[in-house]
Amino acid sequence: MQNRISHLSTSAAVTVLGGGLAGTEAALQFAMRDVPVTLLEMRPERSGPAHHTGLLAELVCSNSLKSDDPSTATGRLKCELELLGSFVLACARECAVPAGGALAVDRERFAGLVTQRIESHPLIDVVRREATVVPDGRCIVATGPLTSDAFAHALSRFTGPGRLAFYDAAAPIVDAQTIDRSVAFVQTRYDKGGSADYLNCPMDRDEYERFIDELLAAERVTMKEFESSELFSACRPVEEIARSGRDALRFGPLKPVGLTDPRTGQRPWAVVQLRAENRDRTAYNLVGFQTNLTFSEQRRVFSLIPGLDSSEFVRFGVMHRNTFIDEPCLLDSTLALRDEPRIRMAGQITGTEGYLEAVAGGLLAAVNTVCDLRGLPHLVMPKTTAFGALVSYATDPATTDYQPMHVNWGLVPPLSTKVRGKHDRYAAYASRADADARRTVYAHPLYRSANHD
Repeated sequence: MQNRISHLSTSAAVTVLGGGLAGTEAALQFAMRDVPVTLLEMRPERSGPAHHTGLLAELVCSNSLKSDDPSTATGRLKCELELLGSFVLACARECAVPAGGALAVDRERFAGLVTQRIESHPLIDVVRREATVVPDGRCIVATGPLTSDAFAHALSRFTGPGRLAFYDAAAPIVDAQTIDRSVAFVQTRYDKGGSADYLNCPMDRDEYERFIDELLAAERVTMKEFESSELFSACRPVEEIARSGRDALRFGPLKPVGLTDPRTGQRPWAVVQLRAENRDRTAYNLVGFQTNLTFSEQRRVFSLIPGLDSSEFVRFGVMHRNTFIDEPCLLDSTLALRDEPRIRMAGQITGTEGYLEAVAGGLLAAVNTVCDLRGLPHLVMPKTTAFGALVSYATDPATTDYQPMHVNWGLVPPLSTKVRGKHDRYAAYASRADADARRTVYAHPLYRSANHD
């Protein structure tokens, strides 16, 4: 497609950096609210290693935007995005292809439609050029997980050198309610630290040996050349540690010293420790379990850990090239940099994973920037909603060792009454989220006059 603009507009009220899902959603939100915007995208002048076209909003992995079931966290997020008036999600609906209960799209048609909507709008100036500096004035940074080195260097001036990661080595996370507490016990090594800091899954010798056998035999992800150069020197996968010797894990991340299994009164042969992922302790990560196993193999092998045999994984471990900021330390609940609030950030560069999560970030960053321009109160979704829970987790200063996360019910606060059974529990989460989302959105000045029938 022809570039409509070759220079940065001086009349734009805001600049959006990045033409992916977050950036295009943000640009459309501004334009539809009569705010002039410049959208800066480096492709096709310079293409990243994962892209194949110069179209905006190109989907580089799956063409699926996951479940449409409103009782799932991803389905609920779609409901909330439609309530908030997402333009990119509306384009996805127009380009949907049959996918059972999921929303999947014709990739080329979807990217083409978003590009057409962006390039035909009179208030959006599209600039096809790599960003190498953070512009003056209000801006939204949505440059994605493969942000160019030049811009990452410029951005580090605002984030600080220790707050911008260049790889993603994340351990799996399990739903706290699905951990077998008759096996897993609460204790810190030598009873140091908080009494509830860790859950411990003890292994006897036979359980450990079986786990090592399956871990060593498990299928791994084949990494791209541009990903593999940095990762293994920075963080060894658990399966690579096991490869160095059968006892390497139990003398490393699985060391049992300082722990006593209350069922036996003895020190276990090995222990997998789980650390709370959030303040409400609704999810726990497997400490030291960075891994390059396929998702299906992670489910199979890690379910051999005592106490996790029936656990639900809310996120699997990943290791790949990924530029993202330490969002809990840097951004507030409106996605603005705490020390430079004229700058907001959205999409995968903030560490929120997934297509719809990127769209949500772009929408929230744009809406709150419009609120700044018009002197309106910010929009902050309740923590009980799918969208609000994700943002709350990602911007909570108490979140430590931050790694990318997608929307999931493990992030929401517990229900006021205990609900047994996953299906009923998720339905209750969704019902609560729906009521709280509608109450919040309908009360906000930007949405109050809209037709909510």
